[in-house]
Amino acid sequence: MIRSMTGYGRAEKNIDGREITVELRAVNNYLDLNVKLPRVYGFAEDAVKALIKANVNRGKLDMFITVNVTEDTSVKIALNKPVLEGYLAALKSIAADYGVRDDISVTALSRMPDVFVIEKQEEDEQKLTDDILSVVKEALAKFNAMREKEGAAMEADLRSRAKTVLSLVEKVEARSPVTLAEYRARLTEKMQEVLGQTNIDEGRILQEAAIYADKIAVDEETVRLRSHLDQLDQMLTSGGPIGRKLDFLLQEFNRESNTIGSKGNDLKQARTVVELKAELEKIREQTQNIE
Repeated sequence: MIRSMTGYGRAEKNIDGREITVELRAVNNYLDLNVKLPRVYGFAEDAVKALIKANVNRGKLDMFITVNVTEDTSVKIALNKPVLEGYLAALKSIAADYGVRDDISVTALSRMPDVFVIEKQEEDEQKLTDDILSVVKEALAKFNAMREKEGAAMEADLRSRAKTVLSLVEKVEARSPVTLAEYRARLTEKMQEVLGQTNIDEGRILQEAAIYADKIAVDEETVRLRSHLDQLDQMLTSGGPIGRKLDFLLQEFNRESNTIGSKGNDLKQARTVVELKAELEKIREQTQNIE
């Protein structure tokens, strides 16, 4: 299946207290990746780009990743027991030595300096990278689904236009012998006008007709055009990233049509060639959207 270069995808997931959102969109271009994610998670950028490249071959792609911490489990508050026990012993000593009321409370102790220790656990970068990639995969899946839907419509359009091109090639092929016959008739008429009643040299007419036939012969070009149409069909059937191949194939199509147009001066043939070029241009415009 072929894919469009343009598309959009979005995914959101809450993993281990982090709300991860990935949004991406792409437009026509050669492969150009732009990934924006919070600086603190910059360590995941290379892995994200590698995943994108495994799924996207052409297009200017912008991906935006946001990570919101909804439950911070990386911070823990621990009791500094040695300090607490020191405060407790000192307070009890005051009460005993100076005869004051022992009104020690948890609240009072909690206000003492350094009773609590804030412990921040080190982030597991690989785990965080894997979490981010899991959401990126979901967004890419939606992105590719949209591109494949558009690609199916493009394929149908290209196949339809290919049939039109084939019909025009057939018109060129059918017109060529008619053009030669008309030229021979005109040549005979001209020689009769010039020579009057004198016998016409049939051999000379055949010679001139042969030279003209060689000049306007388009057999090689139409055979190659048919071959190019077969290649186009094979590419569309095989699917995958065929955009660049189609670009090159269209150059060959245009080369043959230009050669046909440069041969002879038949008005009907020229009109058919104009139609052929117009249809090839429509195909070229369509291929600019294909991955």
